Amino acid sequence: MKALILSGGKGTRLRPITHSMAKQLVPVANKPTLFYGLEAMRDAGVREVGIIVGDTADEIKRAVDDGSQWGLCVTYIHQPQPLGLAHAVLTAEPYLQGSPFVMYLGDNIVKHGVTEFVQEFERARPNALILLAKVPNPQDFGVAELSGDQVVRLIEKPAQPKSDLALVGVYLFDSTIFQAARAISPSARGELEITDAIQWLIDNGKQVNAKQVTGWWKDTGSLEALLEANRLTLEDAEPLNEGQVVNSQLSGRVIVERGAQITDCVIRGPVCIGADSVLQGAFVGPFTAIGRRCRLINAEIEFSIVLDDSHLENLSARIENSLIGQGVQVKGGSRPSRTLQLMLGDHSAITFP
Repeated sequence: MKALILSGGKGTRLRPITHSMAKQLVPVANKPTLFYGLEAMRDAGVREVGIIVGDTADEIKRAVDDGSQWGLCVTYIHQPQPLGLAHAVLTAEPYLQGSPFVMYLGDNIVKHGVTEFVQEFERARPNALILLAKVPNPQDFGVAELSGDQVVRLIEKPAQPKSDLALVGVYLFDSTIFQAARAISPSARGELEITDAIQWLIDNGKQVNAKQVTGWWKDTGSLEALLEANRLTLEDAEPLNEGQVVNSQLSGRVIVERGAQITDCVIRGPVCIGADSVLQGAFVGPFTAIGRRCRLINAEIEFSIVLDDSHLENLSARIENSLIGQGVQVKGGSRPSRTLQLMLGDHSAITFP
């Protein structure tokens, strides 16, 4: 069994952050989203991983390297243009060499990983196994119709869904998927859709099974979903204090990484404070992840993500529901305000009068 992790794409829903950062490297609970997928492969016993890369290939390679930190052997596969998931499968065919494989979208997080799904695929040996999750808005997803545990129909974003089971960004295939991907035509948006390839398998008598995800799953491609994934991940965090805490109140699940300094602060978990960050006179509310080497001086923030090397100083307004890029500076002035909601790209600077 091999793995194919898709880490191309432009991440338009997370701009401006993704103008200067691969969307798969935006952190959730201070860990790049892509790393959750790599950990899931490791835990499932998959050792050979191909990563599909595009314009952000250099960033992905710097972050992952050869994969040895996870005990993986990583190969990078360049997809010249993002022409669909089935096109990515065909691009990776020389690497996969007919091996069964698990395909995982690099901006997804599945709470319990993929171990049980890999085991189920190896036990039942269908041509394909797709992961599904119940969603309240199936019209926004690819939706599966089932007969028992077998898929009989896939519909992309149906106007009137007959099911609330959406496709999660995890699929397991045998080599018949290559025949299917070659047989289909581009969709209206000019892409080879994986849903069309799977439907081709169904229409041609191949066995396509489905399994429902237990626990939560998130596609982190939007700000709202990214913040929610951060919240859900932090809820499972174990408290840890490797920094220096002086005259401060820490309550709930709080992670203080090595070298962080917290003075005269109130921290209400779940919260993660990155290594070598400095907090003075700050309030950090629940579901917040502060990156490495950040400075929060006389500032309040909650339900937000702050990337490395950012400075928030002397703010009269509380920051909420925000994503703040690397090296950002937000400095307050004398005019009062109640709250701020921000989505700031790397190296932005805002000063309030």
